[in-house]
Amino acid sequence: MPEEHDLTRRRLLTALAGLSLANVRISPSIAAASANTSDTLVAYFSRSGNTRVIAGIIHRHLQTTLFEIVPSRPYPEDYFQTVAQATKERERNILPPLAHNVAEIARYRTIYLGFPIWGTTVPALVKSFLSSHDLSDKTLIPFITHGGYGPGDSEAVLARLAPAAKREKPLVIECSQERRTTETVTGWLEAVRS
Repeated sequence: MPEEHDLTRRRLLTALAGLSLANVRISPSIAAASANTSDTLVAYFSRSGNTRVIAGIIHRHLQTTLFEIVPSRPYPEDYFQTVAQATKERERNILPPLAHNVAEIARYRTIYLGFPIWGTTVPALVKSFLSSHDLSDKTLIPFITHGGYGPGDSEAVLARLAPAAKREKPLVIECSQERRTTETVTGWLEAVRS
């Protein structure tokens, strides 16, 4: 049942974003969500779907190229297992490999970069993306989702990993539904079992 709920939620979030279901993480081998001749790229990483919705809105509104940042080995479906893995990556400075890189990154002048805040910082996978793509002389416009802790040290991380990019003020938005839902259900289950 949880997998069905997760799939239904992803379908809803995907529909809201205006993306086809083929681009949802159910099929992680698909990283490039669309390709066109735009000089603007929307690259995003989304675990729960919140950042994907924002990426879809930007993509539709600006008619951009859309690229999903996907790890070569998917993160666990379980929220707490993902948190544990992200903590390990952060503490050990692990940069997980990407499933795909952006083809012809040089042709883009503007890059909207979307990601959630994990452990008050940029996820290791997004750091991998930044480390493997030259964003020199490009305009970098971050859009950041978080669970109530704000943007963390993301500005310093972006400055360090994309030093030659012109960074614009980011969109920072709280999207904490997954954590709150998980904590509410877990608390309820603990109360029921007591």
